[in-house]
Amino acid sequence: QAQLVESGGGLVQAGGSLRLSCAVSGRAVASSNMGWFRQAPGKERELVAAISGISGRTYYADSVKGRFTCSNDNGKNTVYLQMNSLKPEDTAVYYCAARPWSSVLDQKNGYNYWGQGTQVTVSS
Repeated sequence: QAQLVESGGGLVQAGGSLRLSCAVSGRAVASSNMGWFRQAPGKERELVAAISGISGRTYYADSVKGRFTCSNDNGKNTVYLQMNSLKPEDTAVYYCAARPWSSVLDQKNGYNYWGQGTQVTVSS
């Protein structure tokens, strides 16, 4: 049974940066697809970034492209989400999730392991 633990959320001013970490146990990041999702109050959970543990290929939602960077450290079995140029509309609870490897990165289905979430609040 995999366990995912996010950290790094917090309160930041617009234009600032945060780096989220997701430490994974019980499942190898290197053989998985890892996704970062977010959910704002009253909105559906959306996939904002994903990374293939096998190829390192990444996917970004249009809303974060050019500002967010997803990376992994297979040795530490950890995935990161570097968030720059943050905007108030990025405010949400951010979740990392794991799924069996797939060549399709932009699908939000199939993730069967989830972290507890970390709050990111961007003030204007």
